[in-house]
Amino acid sequence: MTSPIEQRSMFNNDSANVRSHRVRRATALPSNRFLSMTVNDEPIDSLVQPVLIQGHALDALNLLPENSIQTVVTSPPYWSLRDYAVKEQIGCDESLADYLAGIVKTFDKLRRVLKADGTIWLNVGDAYTSGNRRYRAPDKKNRARAMSTRPVTPDGLKPKDLIGLPWRLAFALQDAGWWLRSEIIWSKPNAHPESVRDRPTKAHEIVFLLSKNQDYYYDVKAVRGPNGRRLRTTWEIPTEPRKQNNGIVDGHPAVMPAVLAQRCLRITSRPGDFVLDPYAGSGTTLLAAQGLGRQWVGIELKPAFIDLMQHRLMNR
Repeated sequence: MTSPIEQRSMFNNDSANVRSHRVRRATALPSNRFLSMTVNDEPIDSLVQPVLIQGHALDALNLLPENSIQTVVTSPPYWSLRDYAVKEQIGCDESLADYLAGIVKTFDKLRRVLKADGTIWLNVGDAYTSGNRRYRAPDKKNRARAMSTRPVTPDGLKPKDLIGLPWRLAFALQDAGWWLRSEIIWSKPNAHPESVRDRPTKAHEIVFLLSKNQDYYYDVKAVRGPNGRRLRTTWEIPTEPRKQNNGIVDGHPAVMPAVLAQRCLRITSRPGDFVLDPYAGSGTTLLAAQGLGRQWVGIELKPAFIDLMQHRLMNR
């Protein structure tokens, strides 16, 4: 198995493509190719082709041109749910307040690159307090959830409290100036079972629609609900298990369903528009954009996930 250090070195070897692109920035590569960058590279003058950037979103967003992105579809790492074993990762913050503040700060950077009529689809999951237990034991039904360290219970909450994290983040973004336009209930008919005996098994997540300004691009006819009605706020979309590509198991434990990303992109972008995922993970948003004739920008901190996305995007 290639180590993270070796993976980062492999990725940095691609910087020759970046230098070459600066000379011929106005010429797009073939449709199945994209520009690979790191946060140490020079800013892009204008977006003319898909871009994949390895590094922290706060730094990577500085490389993008102002008012260049039409819509964002993203799902940041959830708080205290998984350890992705990479420095500066989001989600392993000791403080809930730090987690929320970090995402709000990133969204402040998103404001610069988002067009005036641009939007953000934000999928974020809820969580329970740890009761000050500093680890999460392996769950036989979901082994990826085990954690060797967990934060203490936030002030004002009790052991085993449901945090209400999505709405805490939504209110923080609203206070930061974003328009909070809709709450979507993503209902999972095939929700993963949980080893709990004192509450119902969780079978939904929340997706928020936010906008940069009061008026924004929204195609009400792009996606219809049952019986041709206008789309409602409950979307029943099955989860998608990790699949094997040429014998390689996708290495990301929390994959957004492609149908969910496609639906969001159809509603708030047009063919040829640039869409962005600042926490690209396994690349679902990027693949959905590619399939719908949109251009894309993906940002991801973990080098191993960059390799995964490169494999998926080049073999689509």
